Amino acid sequence: MEAYRDQYAKLFNDGKGVTVLGISADADTVQADWARDEHFPVTFVSDPDGTVGKLYDVMYPLTAQLRSPIEKRVLFVIGKDGVISYVMNPFKEMVGDSYTELGDAVAKALKP
Repeated sequence: MEAYRDQYAKLFNDGKGVTVLGISADADTVQADWARDEHFPVTFVSDPDGTVGKLYDVMYPLTAQLRSPIEKRVLFVIGKDGVISYVMNPFKEMVGDSYTELGDAVAKALKP
């Protein structure tokens, strides 16, 4: 998320015509505190029971070791028409080219 914050203007057209949502199984209070402390310019959504994660098929399966819902790091770009125009699964946040690819996908989705 720090990379999103630090590259927000470039990756997300400085928020013009773009809404960025970070969805996590973490509690909303935990996310709100973290977002405030780290000055994130994105909106965080709490999905504690994995409802959204299940709809988008991004949940790790629950196992004896994994007893709480956790979403995979998957990135969706949704165009102006409300249709998913790009999916990066998994999103490799430690790979610089991932951000170039994301920026290109967002720019393409913003085109009329």
